[in-house]
Amino acid sequence: MENLRVLELYSGIGGMHYALTESGVAAKVVAAVDVNTTANEIYKHNFPNTPLLAKTIEGMTLDDFNKLSFDMILMSPPCQPFTRIGLQGDISDPRTKSFLYILDLLPRLDMAKGIDSLVKTLKECGYNYQELMVSPTCLGMPNSRLRYFMIAKAPPGSFSFHTTSEIQEGFPHPADKVLLEPSSPISPSPTTTAYQEENHKEDEGGILYKLERAQDAERKSSQNRDQSLRQIRVYLEDQGEGEMEQYLLPPKTLLRYALLMDIVRPTCRRSVCFTKGYGHYVEGTGSVLQSCMETDMEAAFRSPERLSDEEKLQQLSRLKLRYFSPREIANLMGFPKHFTIPKNISTKQQYRVLGNSLNVHVVARLIELLVS
Repeated sequence: MENLRVLELYSGIGGMHYALTESGVAAKVVAAVDVNTTANEIYKHNFPNTPLLAKTIEGMTLDDFNKLSFDMILMSPPCQPFTRIGLQGDISDPRTKSFLYILDLLPRLDMAKGIDSLVKTLKECGYNYQELMVSPTCLGMPNSRLRYFMIAKAPPGSFSFHTTSEIQEGFPHPADKVLLEPSSPISPSPTTTAYQEENHKEDEGGILYKLERAQDAERKSSQNRDQSLRQIRVYLEDQGEGEMEQYLLPPKTLLRYALLMDIVRPTCRRSVCFTKGYGHYVEGTGSVLQSCMETDMEAAFRSPERLSDEEKLQQLSRLKLRYFSPREIANLMGFPKHFTIPKNISTKQQYRVLGNSLNVHVVARLIELLVS
């Protein structure tokens, strides 16, 4: 079988390219397309031999696409128009313009309302397809990043599993291979579902000290007991304490947002989704790490209303709360160790492009399903 020719749209920092490599499918990326200059610099740094088109997708003509003579498209359009925390502009959001342009071209290529438009177009073109909702927790990774995916094959292609018109939760059978490092095999547990989802705060000894509900605390405790999920420490950088001080939360942030933070320890088996606002905004953008394990969490949060700001800060500082480094977030998102970011890219920019990326292991698994 000849190598599949793959077109990578919304290529970002190369997550889909790494997933394609990890899947083991014989393929070559014939072109990558993205308009984000920072993401493109990182992509080119890691894939210097892949043609990278720094242009808008809607700026490409039908002839431009056909000249690439591709067999497969991998794409990750902007999710913000469709997310719960966004403005939910759907197809009226300007960021969907390129996606709708692709749908307009699809019937002529020799491939929410936005999703409805995609499904409608695929049906009209006779594609076999499957919609899925998948989180990395399905693969034993301690990070919730529930995302909508679709895999589709042009006729007469078919899948090795039974398709359904319903959105599939998790990976369909018979795909039971776990794409993790061979040194740390983990078997998925039936109790680990894609919907063990985001924005829950850490439970310590049953003390509801962070304004959380009892059911939230129990859900987090359950995740931390789930042996099918790896501990966060596996994904942490092996750096000296001094190297990581740059990621410590500043005093102002500790005082203002301590009760809103999702705090995890290296021994935890859960973390919430990291977004592009991580390191800039606190609530709902990703977990922070308690790097001093000797300090008791309950004691640090005891009776804050009775303390002065100076006393509160003194207690909270003992926890040594810090942001995950960009490299650690990349690890939790399945990027390989040889993935690097140019030194001129600021930490804030790194958080932004990683927050817009995807989990490499999840997409690799989906590519396997697509070509099997």
